[in-house]
Amino acid sequence: MRVIKKITIAILAGCLLSVSAQAQFLKKLKEKVNNAVNKTGSNNSGQNNQPEAGNTSSGAPTNTKGGGLTNTTPPDVNQQIADAKQAQAAGNYSDARYSIQQALMGVELQIGRQILQSLPATVSGLRKDTMQNKVMSTQWGWSNLTIQSVYKKDDQQITVNIGNMGFYSGFVNMYFNNAYVQTNSDGNKQDVKQTKVKGYKALIKYDKSEGYTLLVPLGQTSLIGWECVNFASEQDVMNAANAFDIDGIKKMLGEQ
Repeated sequence: MRVIKKITIAILAGCLLSVSAQAQFLKKLKEKVNNAVNKTGSNNSGQNNQPEAGNTSSGAPTNTKGGGLTNTTPPDVNQQIADAKQAQAAGNYSDARYSIQQALMGVELQIGRQILQSLPATVSGLRKDTMQNKVMSTQWGWSNLTIQSVYKKDDQQITVNIGNMGFYSGFVNMYFNNAYVQTNSDGNKQDVKQTKVKGYKALIKYDKSEGYTLLVPLGQTSLIGWECVNFASEQDVMNAANAFDIDGIKKMLGEQ
């Protein structure tokens, strides 16, 4: 009970911090929350699998109606903290745990929105498509935050992903840790190579069907990646990446 109360007070203090400080606060708080909640109940954060539509060959109906789901409203951090305190006082630790998780997620989404707002409106003549802006927290916990923005013009597109990307993290670690070099079939051009963007180590790769992908590690868990379609050259991709404030993004994420 004392641990839950301490965490609740810590979250209240964290809500008053700047975006950058909130990121640092979250990373430290996550470990404390894990230690506390493991003592108060089983994990109830799993998702139920939805049944698949019926197979028409079996005689079951196929769904032809329904308006889908409305957008989920981001958690209200202050309300979730209040709910956690009330549940903790009543001895309902499962609900207190859930509200703490929701408060943490709400802070993550606030940080993600701040980062989206900081991104340039145009890059290399491509304009940001704000309808495709996304901030995703797939589970509670800092390591699951992903931010996405898309830039378009004619047949060109840049998709910017910021946050924790498991597939790309493994890809980057493999190349940086093993100094791995790969060439394509003609033996002259590399498919993947190391480079630098604004002083940061980076990897750039090219695929004929996907275009260019440029990846910059920002810390132990975070990356910023640019997926560039129909760009004429490697240098064009580098020029686009240089339009982004990487130092500012790293600071807002709380990475050292």
